[in-house]
Amino acid sequence: MTSQTIAMIIAFVLYLGLMVYVGLRNAKNNNSASDFFLGGRKVGPWVTALSAEASDSSAWLLMGLPGLCYLGGFKETFWTAIGLIVGTYLAWLLIAKPLRKCSITYKDSITIPEFLSNRFNDKTHILSIVSVFFIVVFFTIYTASGFVACAKLFNSVFGLSWNTGLLIGFVIILSYTILGGYRAVCTTDFIQGSLIFIAFVISGIIIIVSLGGFGNAVVQVQSFTERATSGEFGDAMLKAVTGNKSFGAMSAVSAFAWCLGYFGMPHIIVRFMGCRSNKEISTARRVGIIWMIISYIGAILIGTLGTAYLLNKGILLGANASEVTTAGLKVFGAGTQEAVFSYTMQKMFPAFIAGLFLCGILAAAMSTADSQLLSASSAIGQDIYKGLIKKNADDKKVLLVSRISVFVIAILGLLLALNPNSSIFGLVSFAWSGFGGTFGPLILLALYWKRTTAPGAIAGLVCGGVTDVAWHYLHGGVFDVYEILPAFIVCLIVTVVVSLLTKQDEEVAAKFEEYKNLAD
Repeated sequence: MTSQTIAMIIAFVLYLGLMVYVGLRNAKNNNSASDFFLGGRKVGPWVTALSAEASDSSAWLLMGLPGLCYLGGFKETFWTAIGLIVGTYLAWLLIAKPLRKCSITYKDSITIPEFLSNRFNDKTHILSIVSVFFIVVFFTIYTASGFVACAKLFNSVFGLSWNTGLLIGFVIILSYTILGGYRAVCTTDFIQGSLIFIAFVISGIIIIVSLGGFGNAVVQVQSFTERATSGEFGDAMLKAVTGNKSFGAMSAVSAFAWCLGYFGMPHIIVRFMGCRSNKEISTARRVGIIWMIISYIGAILIGTLGTAYLLNKGILLGANASEVTTAGLKVFGAGTQEAVFSYTMQKMFPAFIAGLFLCGILAAAMSTADSQLLSASSAIGQDIYKGLIKKNADDKKVLLVSRISVFVIAILGLLLALNPNSSIFGLVSFAWSGFGGTFGPLILLALYWKRTTAPGAIAGLVCGGVTDVAWHYLHGGVFDVYEILPAFIVCLIVTVVVSLLTKQDEEVAAKFEEYKNLAD
């Protein structure tokens, strides 16, 4: 074992130890279900902002997005980033304050399924059951992407096997989520968000300077693309690069449509509900948007300029070693392009510093996976166990069921991540569309349209979910549009039509007026 490897191991151990310590320290603060799931609505604006953005960005920000850029997918990355920034801003602007007020008005709801059930006064509990079902399904897929990121990270840095990397990520994420709950998740997300921000800012500046300035860097990237499209790096790289060049209007619409996801992400919008006060949400919005813009610029720089930077260091990602005709290169096979950030950090910094920044990848994976596990487990414990099975259950039993649920969902996510060919971007894309196309329209209608009814919400949720899954597996023509867009439209239309055809609950309408008149 080399001294460089030892230095990086020390950095990882220190970081992971800090995360577990945060979980243990916050475990004693969980005296109720509200504390465990929502932090007692006592989280400040800075922690709320960075927690929301860190749990949103996940490992795809440091691996999936740069990997797409590396293979020439700049246009798709750009439009996706623009869509996400716009979506983030609109979510903070249109949902944050109203959702916090509305969730308090409707029986102080602490989970998204509970909020929807209370908002529409669904006495059949069908809305809760369907909501929890979609949350568990899509969060299991989303959590799997975090475990995949851990496996790719530990493989590229330490040469560990795929399954060993998965197991390490599984144990760490599981431990502090089960122990610490919402406050631990928010605190670790704040630390992780700060680390991601610093890593992108410093590495982005260094990579531009090392390539001789931005102009020279662009020339070198163009040279790399020309060499790849000429077939110099083999058929695998040629197909990947030329495939990303076919980017038209439909592709741009699909990429921008990622913005719709923010209206329905349970693990993100629940942060709005947990903020200390509505007055602090404006501060949180500004902090979150600034963090996001700078981080996305960093991701695009590393992915785009990383081609030239790593080639100068003798590294080529995403190619077949037997096909590469250029001598003197260390070639890594198909799928390794998502490790461009990892290899760049290792070549750019001393081992210990590189180890700390590489923890940013782990941070991104963990900050999302822990939030998703907490949201899914809260839905099972609060909405299914206490809401349907045992209505008089005390908080201790609810917390126990929720913690068991965290473990079970994590196991399912681990099983999905066992495939070494899994794509972080692909897994996140599917889960993102699932939430955006099902919960997004319902959240907006719940906050802004008094006439929405429980039957309308149920019908919209089911139709949106079915459309999303079906569209995902259909290809060609209009079916190449990102599934979040048709699912969102179907859910919205069905909810409105069915609501107009069914009777409105007078009690719900009265509560809606109470919520609208509630002071910020």
